[in-house]
Amino acid sequence: MGWKGDLTARFQARCLLAAPLAPETTFKIGGAAESLVFPVSDEEWTWLRSFVRRQGLPLTILGLGSNVIISDSGLAGVVASTRRMKGLDSDGSRLSAQSGTALDAVVAKAVDLGLSGFEKLSGIPGSVGGALQINAGAFETATYDRLLSFTALDEQAQIVRRSKNEVRPGYRKVDGIDGLIFLRAQWELAAGDPGLLRDIRTATLAARAAKQPLEYPSAGSVFKRPPGDYASRLIDACGLKGLSVGRAQVSVKHAGFIVNLGGATAQDVMRLIAQVRGAVRKKTGVALELEQIPLGIFQENMP
Repeated sequence: MGWKGDLTARFQARCLLAAPLAPETTFKIGGAAESLVFPVSDEEWTWLRSFVRRQGLPLTILGLGSNVIISDSGLAGVVASTRRMKGLDSDGSRLSAQSGTALDAVVAKAVDLGLSGFEKLSGIPGSVGGALQINAGAFETATYDRLLSFTALDEQAQIVRRSKNEVRPGYRKVDGIDGLIFLRAQWELAAGDPGLLRDIRTATLAARAAKQPLEYPSAGSVFKRPPGDYASRLIDACGLKGLSVGRAQVSVKHAGFIVNLGGATAQDVMRLIAQVRGAVRKKTGVALELEQIPLGIFQENMP
């Protein structure tokens, strides 16, 4: 029966073989997963991590598919999605959410409850787990700012709980989380005026819609913000808006985004990234750091 048979026996209809991954991403790009599973409980995640370790299989964790570029050749082994790990609870000023919950759903819940501290994260695509992985943020607000703790699965398939002061969150990175699979997180927020919080959320969503190319598939901001500047400003100053490789294009609306005009490949995207980085470095001396995460195998000469 082999490992695929064992995986199918465990997850039944929540195990897909040779599953297209493009629909699982916001970029709508990428090849197939050798296997794609959707665990729904801590027990299933524990079983899965032990299983892939025994079998010597690659394991890739996928949330809501933002901030990633999946190779056209797909992903070998097991891709495990957190999409079915949805749950959002409140207790006074505390909010807790499972890793597959949309971060924006947590923001909306906080605003509805009159809890302040998350409202400027409105509209960020992606899951709680993905936000914890990179300390996602916007408008001088970040995921870890109000974090109390998170629960995760370590490489030995043991469930661990860590407080914020046991890790080191920074700008679009977190030290001390290597090898962890996030299961849930808890935040402590402050009391706020519900009407004001709703206004801030509305204004934040409107600003995103006005400035960002939400009409096309993308994976969000391509590059991290360089010290004292903005990647989008540098790219725009280099005259790169509208630059295309295949059907991938530097957005004419926001130079910090690469969009899929329809039919773009991951290879198109990566080649365009390489061209943008090369041009910006040549003209400004700034080496742009990739924020998006390439997954899988890409051809040579990639950034």
